[in-house]
Amino acid sequence: MKKEITEELVPVLPAAETEAGFMIRPGLFQVSGAVPVPGGVSFTISSRGADSCELCLFHRNEDAPFAVLPFPEDCRIGHTYSMIVYGLDITEIEYAYRMDGPWDPEQGLLFDKTKFLLDPCARAVTGQSVWGKKQEAGKAYHARVVEDVFDWSGFHDSKVPFQDMVIYELHVRGFTEHESSGVKHRGTFRGLMEKIPYLLELGVNAVELMPIFEFDETAEERIVDGRQLLNYWGYNTVCYFAPNTSYAAETEFNREGTELKELVRELNAHGIEVILDVVFNHTAEGDERGPFFSFKGIDNNLYYMLTPDGKYYNFSGVGNTLNCNHPVVRQFILDCLRYWVVEYRVDGFRFDLASILGRDEDGAPLSRPPLLESLAFDPILGQAKLIAEAWDAGGLYQVGSFPSWNRWAEWNGKYRDDIRKFLKGDENMAAAAIQRILGSPDLYPPDRRQNASVNFLTCHDGFTLYDLYAYNEKHNEANGWNNTDGANDNNSWNCGEEGETEHAEILKLRDRMRKNALAVLLCSRGAAMFLAGDEFGNTQYGNNNAYCQDNEISWLDWNRLEQYRNLHAFTAAMTAFRREHPVLRGNAGSAPWGWPEISFHHGAAWNHQTESYTRQIGILFAGQKENGEDDCVLLCINAHWEDHEQELPEPPSGMRWRLAFHTACEKPFAPGISLDAGRFVIGARSVAAAVLEPAGS
Repeated sequence: MKKEITEELVPVLPAAETEAGFMIRPGLFQVSGAVPVPGGVSFTISSRGADSCELCLFHRNEDAPFAVLPFPEDCRIGHTYSMIVYGLDITEIEYAYRMDGPWDPEQGLLFDKTKFLLDPCARAVTGQSVWGKKQEAGKAYHARVVEDVFDWSGFHDSKVPFQDMVIYELHVRGFTEHESSGVKHRGTFRGLMEKIPYLLELGVNAVELMPIFEFDETAEERIVDGRQLLNYWGYNTVCYFAPNTSYAAETEFNREGTELKELVRELNAHGIEVILDVVFNHTAEGDERGPFFSFKGIDNNLYYMLTPDGKYYNFSGVGNTLNCNHPVVRQFILDCLRYWVVEYRVDGFRFDLASILGRDEDGAPLSRPPLLESLAFDPILGQAKLIAEAWDAGGLYQVGSFPSWNRWAEWNGKYRDDIRKFLKGDENMAAAAIQRILGSPDLYPPDRRQNASVNFLTCHDGFTLYDLYAYNEKHNEANGWNNTDGANDNNSWNCGEEGETEHAEILKLRDRMRKNALAVLLCSRGAAMFLAGDEFGNTQYGNNNAYCQDNEISWLDWNRLEQYRNLHAFTAAMTAFRREHPVLRGNAGSAPWGWPEISFHHGAAWNHQTESYTRQIGILFAGQKENGEDDCVLLCINAHWEDHEQELPEPPSGMRWRLAFHTACEKPFAPGISLDAGRFVIGARSVAAAVLEPAGS
């Protein structure tokens, strides 16, 4: 239980009266942000460079403060200002700070006593509550005081083992904003909660939410071909402690926090974990041309990486880079993540452009980055999943080498690239594909890095699964950059015709290729992740960088669920198949009959040889189920454009092989066929799995 701040801990008196008529006293110096206490609110903020600080109090929705309270000397210890103000109605006030100090841009000092500054530890933010509506010129962000009264009693922590995770990456707004979603509260936390039965039917056990911290979607707003383009994805953080106000279904005061907590509680109650995509590599303040609303005015030369002449290093690709390994910034990030684990019960974090978090103040990569080490060993975060996007926009690529302390997992970008190449039939890819399917032991040696690989073929950044097999080239014209943005090396294949087609054979091939991709992903060791909508053919019309598309390009069109019902059914069947067979997820105990845990049967039984031209592989997983039953699965992949024969290992006495699924079949999971002949034909460009079972079953 969280210790309440009681009158015994914070007595109301003694206090001093300010010129504005408020009773004040020194506050809770070790508790950052605005915290309700008996009779008042403790306001705490730190700045190493400021000479003085003022607390500005506003009535709700008003621009001018009704009170400005300078922090007296007895409310300052070191570089921290802390003051309890009594007699405030937290439902009616907003607050900000003003700081005075030196102005010397070449030294990175930007103190300006005229600027209202947003509390970096604000639990709720006002100023941009309506989605897509830009703040009026001259308006500043204000913070709100939040009292945590949410009841977590009876909370069920699902604690999904890493290797069992099937992660569903989604955008809170885009998931249900389309009118076809059928939910009451479109584009919100509540709308997502309405879709929990669907998630259960699909068989995923974790959702990875694209940024839900308060962000500025109107940054760099543009009109292209009559359409408003926004910073839709949300990688433009305004405040790290506050949920995005516009994701709340109700406009009632402070509802966004409650609705997010309700969502987390309900998802966990149904065995689904919540992972937050967090953006600690940069902020919405941009470079020297960007806005000025928080860190710039508090300690610009401390929070940001600066060049010798006071400009901003841009390893994020979007203007600035947080100085993550400065002790103050490191503590800020640690406090923030602890807050989300304790106050919101989230289960883990995916760190955007995480390699930035391992750079020093001059941008050089560190061998033992203090921040990453601190997060790895923090006791509050001890069970939280830590997942790195192990690269950055500055060219640092660390897949397989991200500093981990056997604690950090990684988005396995090499899995995406190698499996895409192999499945579309590229030469010289069989050996690499085998490594990826086995959990990439060449990148993550099991004796040193367990639970490290998050396998994926699609994510928000790139083609959807539908588009991966419908387009050879990106089609990002709607973004307004003459199709120059977005990656060019997609390893996609249009199957013979670019874009939409009515050619029956091409459509049939595309359907099979998508099922192949899902089958391999869900039969690979490591956590599996796919993009929301992949299971029913969601398309972005060839756009592989839809970061600015708050419209039908990015929103899930749920009408396609009926149109691609067979793909959805296949995906649900594959997640069930993965659950049924623990050997697919990791080492599952002693292999039966003296068989090795892993063996290879590339076309012929016990053939482990691969050549540059090899396009057919067979991987046999052997172990036991949780109930002690034998568990043997032979995964067979034919990436060639011709049918091939697959020979099966001789089954032990009393056992037989059964075909569990075959993507070349119209109904891949039709009642399994006994493979008594000891071999079967695996169709061109298809994936199949055979399982061992008692001969009499």
